[in-house]
This record gives sequence, C-alpha cells and structure tokens, in this order.
Amino acid sequence: MRRKLTQSSLRGLSLVQVHHVAPVRFSAARDNVAQVYQELERDFGVLAPPIALHSPAPDVLAASWVMLRETLLVPGLVPREQKEAVASAVSIANECPFCVRMHTATMHSMLPGGRSKAGKVELGPEVQAVYDWAKDNTLRETAGQRPAPFPAEQIPELLGVAVDLQYLNRMVNIFLSPVPLPPGVPLKSLGPVMRILTWLIGSSARRGPAAGDTLAKLPSAPLPDDLSWTAGNPVIADAFARGASAMDEAGRRSAPESVRELLHSELAAWDGQPRGISRSWVEDATADLAPEERAAGRLALLTAFASYQVDDKVIADFKESGADDSALIDLTSWASLSAARKVGSWAQTKN
Repeated sequence: MRRKLTQSSLRGLSLVQVHHVAPVRFSAARDNVAQVYQELERDFGVLAPPIALHSPAPDVLAASWVMLRETLLVPGLVPREQKEAVASAVSIANECPFCVRMHTATMHSMLPGGRSKAGKVELGPEVQAVYDWAKDNTLRETAGQRPAPFPAEQIPELLGVAVDLQYLNRMVNIFLSPVPLPPGVPLKSLGPVMRILTWLIGSSARRGPAAGDTLAKLPSAPLPDDLSWTAGNPVIADAFARGASAMDEAGRRSAPESVRELLHSELAAWDGQPRGISRSWVEDATADLAPEERAAGRLALLTAFASYQVDDKVIADFKESGADDSALIDLTSWASLSAARKVGSWAQTKN
C-alpha cells in the first residue's frame, strides 16, 4: 500500500520535469501509453521521466521501454548492480548528469555490503571490471583494448544496457534537467528524493519482471546486422529488432531522406569524440541541405553528436517548420538510437 501511494504521488512530479514536449498525463493515458505507464511503475518502480518523455509518440515510447526493460530490469545472467555500473559509466562518458545521479545511486544501493566505514563506496572487482569495460567502449579508439571481463553469454545484457544508455543519455540531455527534481524544488531536496526513488527501484528489482512480457507492444521485425551481438539472448534480440524498426520508422516520418543520409554519413566517420564546444561544425555539415531541411538536420546531428548543445532555439527552429511534439520525439529518438547503435558496433565482445 505504501509503495502504491508513493508511486501515485510522484506521477505528476515525474511528468512536470519534461521540457519541450507535453507528455501524456497518467489519467489521460490510453492503450499502449497507459500500459507502458503501468508497467513502468510495476517493473521500474516509478513513472520514470526518461521513458515517459516519449509519450507523445506511442510507438517510440513502447520501443524505448521494451529495450530498457528487457536488458536492465529483467533478471538474467548478470546481477543488477553490474548492469547499473555499465549504465553509470556510459552516462558519465556522455555527460548526462541526470542519468549519472540515478544510476550511480541505484548501483550503490544494490551493492552487497553497501558503503565502507569511511563512507567510500567499494564497487568490488566484478562490478569495477564491467564499469571499466563500459567506459572503454564509448570511443572507437579505446574499444577492444581489453578483453570483455565476463562470459560471452552475458554480452546481450551488458552491451544491451550500454546501448540503451547511449540512447537514453541523449534524450535525457535534451528533454530533462540535470537534476531529477521538478522545476522550483530546492536542491537540498535531492537527498530525500533520491532515497525514495532508490527504495522504489530496489523494491521493483526484487520482484523481478518476467522476460518478454512487453514485446507484443511492437510488431516483429528482422534483426539488423549491427545488432547481431544480441543474438545470444532471443528475447533481447527480439526487443532490439522491434525497437530499432519502430525508431527507424520514426526517422522516416520526421526527417527528409537527405537528413537521414547526412546523419548516417556523419556517423560512418565518427570516432565517438565530442565535436567541440562551438556549433560551427553543424552549420558546415548542413550547409548543402535545402533551407527548409536545415532545422531538422541541425537537430538530428546535435542529438547524435552533442545532445547537451540542443537548446530552445534549435527546438523552436524545428517546430517552426511545422513539426509537433510527436515529430520532435520521432526525430530525436531516431537520431539518438542511430548514434547508440554505432557506438555499440565498436564494443569489444571477445573474452
């Protein structure tokens, strides 16, 4: 009872954190949106803003949820604290303060033994090893420098979490604030809020959601070659095949073919490094696009390569071209997952 009351009281606070789009209210949610919201509270513990922000585009919402649930939340071969270590390492590399706070706090709360007497968190050798592996595999030049410190059969779970967070970090940087608090709430409230959130997340983790229960929200699809690393786990492979297909369709809905071709061309030459503090590179890259396509091109490239540089003007320029909230989620989700899939293709999976 206490858990359900706490969850219901947090619903509005979760959705009010979302910027640039109006997420569907819990009471107004229908069909797949309502199902995802209910499953978020049941399986994740809270109506998590990083997933709920996708609600203006129901199929993209389902895709983001299916991929995250089947890798991070469903109990498998990998302990949850190791998955959270991967999520933390990727979030640090992508400069996503919201995700760093959430996943680091969750990881710490799940570590056997908790904190040391000195207050320092001891990760332990296995958690530290997967943390270091995830950090190494965020850049093409460092990917593969050390063997994967886990059995091959764990690759779909751990690399799946890494790719999920590569995706979610970009979306969170655009649509949420750095601190997981509603606007106007003082920063001193962060500690108590985090304790409540980690309690809810931990209680859901102990329940252990069943694998594959969410797959039917999306139509089946073939597994793309760049996601072949999921093949060792049929449920995760199915989740990524369905999710990637939905987000590719979102890209086709929201971005002209020239913008899609430009993004894939830029990704092919990318090494994972930041493009720099200036945004002059994006103006150069989109210069050959038709004037009416440049706003979409800027948003797509910034989302993929420098999501923290997406500001109100970039969003406003895209919306001025006639895009609504659904199109905004469509384009950014497609660009985010395209970049995440590219990073995943570099990862060292040899033992």
